[in-house]
Amino acid sequence: MNLNKKTITFALLSLVAMTYSPLVSATEADDLAQLLDDFLAGVTQAETHDRFWADDLIYTSSRGTRSTKSDIMSGFVVPDDGATPAPGPVFSAEDIQIHVYSQAAVVAFKLVATPPPGSEEMGVQNYFNTGTFLKRNGIWQAVAWQATIIPLQNE
Repeated sequence: MNLNKKTITFALLSLVAMTYSPLVSATEADDLAQLLDDFLAGVTQAETHDRFWADDLIYTSSRGTRSTKSDIMSGFVVPDDGATPAPGPVFSAEDIQIHVYSQAAVVAFKLVATPPPGSEEMGVQNYFNTGTFLKRNGIWQAVAWQATIIPLQNE
């Protein structure tokens, strides 16, 4: 393929223009930060997960297992006995970094899992999480996710 210097320059400038727009990126980053906040606040609700994860999600857990959106959604089946599940940890995000590239974004943060009252012996666990998001039909959803546990540091 013969490409002249003018064609290559135009292609590179177009790529830069498509992937970087400070005004769009700031607004999109705010939208993604809000999406993450909403997800962490509603993490026990199936509707929250359905909104957050794309249908073609690839999720790699901190245990090294791979899951799909269907796998995650199947965990929200109500038990036959009607028992109320035990409360789980409260999740929060720290050190959030958001990079927006037109219709794609990378969101990286430290996830802090604080045990519910009465379960303090489990201790707080920390994870590095990185999500790749695509904006399709005006909606951001995670298409890839990687979670890595941060080992406890001996003090």
